[in-house]
Amino acid sequence: MSSSYVKFAEVYDVLMQDVPYNEYVAWVQKFAPSDQYSKLLDVGCGTGNLTLKFQKNGYDVSGIDLSVEMLSIASERMLQQGLVIPLYQMSMDELEGFQDYDVVTIPIDSINYLEDEKSVIETLTRIYNALRKGGQLFFDVHSLFKMNEIFLQSPFTYDDGTTFYVWHTEEGQEEHSIYHQITFFLKDGVTGKYERFDEEHYQRTFPVEYYKEWLNQIGFSEIEITADFKNHTPTYDSERILIRAVK
Repeated sequence: MSSSYVKFAEVYDVLMQDVPYNEYVAWVQKFAPSDQYSKLLDVGCGTGNLTLKFQKNGYDVSGIDLSVEMLSIASERMLQQGLVIPLYQMSMDELEGFQDYDVVTIPIDSINYLEDEKSVIETLTRIYNALRKGGQLFFDVHSLFKMNEIFLQSPFTYDDGTTFYVWHTEEGQEEHSIYHQITFFLKDGVTGKYERFDEEHYQRTFPVEYYKEWLNQIGFSEIEITADFKNHTPTYDSERILIRAVK
């Protein structure tokens, strides 16, 4: 893992500060209340913000993430709050060792980091196998509108006095894909000088119909697709597509 990715883990929460974590928890609670669906696996848990919220709302949570650095920050955050939550380092398309879960979440467009259809289908299949009968999957993806139009309105900037970034995007080679190129400047609290590092990420999404078809083929049922936490079907300018399915 590169040193820049270690630094990225440290500023991850800055990028995620506008994520509606509470609405995400409410969405899951509405269909899978913790008193009936207690065992929850948070896939792509990052630095643990949402994982902690699930735990505090009555779920018995475990988390996985590809990044050791993200998991280290998550673990420290949980210990500071007196909580011990099992965390595992693995890629979501290599998920194994989990059985009989009531709920699995793949939050905050984490599944869009998978680069091809095969990896997405493999991930959904492994999650299906990790769920008990009647268990539920909750995940979200970038809409085509966000990927093809909003992201291409870059550059985006941010400055809070200690962290400054410039975020450029570029259309990927595959349809509905994007390259993120982010330059960070982090202020040293002692010297007052700024340290620069650069991050590159790639995301890809697919039409809603593709996700629905894959879920059906795997064996999921009762597939519900809404958008932007507004309990309505996606429209052309929806940004975050929410997908729920039952094993």
